[in-house]
Amino acid sequence: MEAATQQKIDKWLSGNYDQAIKEGIMELQKTDPAALEDAFYKNLEFGTGGLRGIMGIGTNRMNKYTVGMATQGYANYLKQCFTGEVSVAIAYDCRNNSSFFASITANVFAANGIRVYLFEALRPTPELSYAIRKNGCKGGVVCTASHNPKEYNGYKAYWDDGAQMVPPHDKNVIIEVEKIASVDEVNWTGGEANITLIGESMDNDYLNMIKGLSVYPDVCIAQSDLKIVYTPIHGTGILLVPKALAQLGFNNVHIVEEQRKPDGNFPTVIYPNPEETEAMYMGLQKAKNLDADILLGTDPDADRVAIGVKNKNGEWILLNGNQTAVLAFNYMIEARKLKAIAQPNDMVIKTIVTTDMIDVIAKANEVASYNVLTGFKWIAKLIKEKEDKENYIIGGEESFGLMIGNQIRDKDAISAVALSCEMAAYEKSKGRTLYDKLVELCLQYGFYKESLVSIIKKGMNGSKEIADMMEGYRNNPPLIIDGAPVVQLLDYELQVGKNLQNNQSWSINLPKSNVLQFILADGTKISARPSGTEPKIKFYFSVNTKLTQEAAFDSTEKLLDQKIERIITELGLN
Repeated sequence: MEAATQQKIDKWLSGNYDQAIKEGIMELQKTDPAALEDAFYKNLEFGTGGLRGIMGIGTNRMNKYTVGMATQGYANYLKQCFTGEVSVAIAYDCRNNSSFFASITANVFAANGIRVYLFEALRPTPELSYAIRKNGCKGGVVCTASHNPKEYNGYKAYWDDGAQMVPPHDKNVIIEVEKIASVDEVNWTGGEANITLIGESMDNDYLNMIKGLSVYPDVCIAQSDLKIVYTPIHGTGILLVPKALAQLGFNNVHIVEEQRKPDGNFPTVIYPNPEETEAMYMGLQKAKNLDADILLGTDPDADRVAIGVKNKNGEWILLNGNQTAVLAFNYMIEARKLKAIAQPNDMVIKTIVTTDMIDVIAKANEVASYNVLTGFKWIAKLIKEKEDKENYIIGGEESFGLMIGNQIRDKDAISAVALSCEMAAYEKSKGRTLYDKLVELCLQYGFYKESLVSIIKKGMNGSKEIADMMEGYRNNPPLIIDGAPVVQLLDYELQVGKNLQNNQSWSINLPKSNVLQFILADGTKISARPSGTEPKIKFYFSVNTKLTQEAAFDSTEKLLDQKIERIITELGLN
């Protein structure tokens, strides 16, 4: 074991840490030295979004002390930035220890003289974003690990606009957090009078905001018997999704009972992630048995949504995040135009790894479409920059996230469920399904198909392996992929785009981010991006072709899938 690691362990054994923690360390010393080393070999990084990690003892784990020290650093920075009364909002989800971590966070902020609005019970992450803006807070925290496995928890930090932090605040908070060298520097107690509980009143305001996003409320009422199946996957969505749907007039909502109860152990799934078919399996079965019109699922903190529909063959399938985004963006553009409420300065925002089909749709409808780095904080930043000039209507990314309207600044599965059901109701009023609409859009704008491969690299060497992969692609980019020349290399870390055919280069006007994109001569786009919150590297694939007739949808999709598989094999990623 390295001397620095042993020093950290000794510090915990001799310092002001709970006796139970010290006994746990001594037990690991006897029974599992490797696990002890992994728990202390580094500090759990307070990244640009906050903390996320496995719960347990150690500097590399989510626990009372890592959360408390992070909060002290964040509190110090807030007090540097703002004068007068400083307030924050705090929420937490259903995960094990989320309530405990939220209590620690609230107490540390309060002990530093900061006014705290603490949700009285678990709530969805997007409501935290809304509460920050509603209460005029200078920041906020939600304790959640989103869709990660049950062993994880996390701490998402927000700024005064209700969004996760962007430069310079993200890096400056990290600096302040890293200055906290000891638990003795944390103000743990003494400000309890600064804590105010919030709950039902905020819920009502938030739900009314969601109701106000509806473009065709009359269609929702006319289609009130739309048969909806919903699963919260043991998460916070159960608190507000049924209420949001009821407000729109939908009265035929069926909950997946086995997954109704909030439970941090997620007993019916391995990963509580609606992107995973396994997590949506019970919902798919219920939708099939009930012959439903639409299936929806949300992750534990209810910021991601998955949609299930019947295809042309009557089979239940899950839409991927790009397909969901295409339907939602198109609806907000098309429906607003038909309703005559579209504005000449309407804009939509997506991320650089989200389907380019959205840009094509927006351009055809003369709506501005902007591309930003991955993460809703960058969507929020652009909204803030343009709010006096352009009218934001919707934003999203391929990872099952949508942000509708400008009253929140993070992805929101509650409003996304409401919008999805409104879209399904609208299509049903026309005698069609959402799948029919997707096919129609592919005929009109081109058939775009996307896929994602995630490669996990755990342990002490994982980060280095991922960094080595990125450097390999950066320094020796492939010149031909699947028979098509690579015509452009976009390096968002170096902020440079390069034409590999003639060596011409140009500047990329976006903040630095460790992302590489390869643009092929046939329109294929391949992106490589290390995750900012998990020990993995993600590869995004986007291919497209023309769809000439509706009957060719399945065969065309198969050809595009085969193309993606060939590329994955050629790059050695399977």
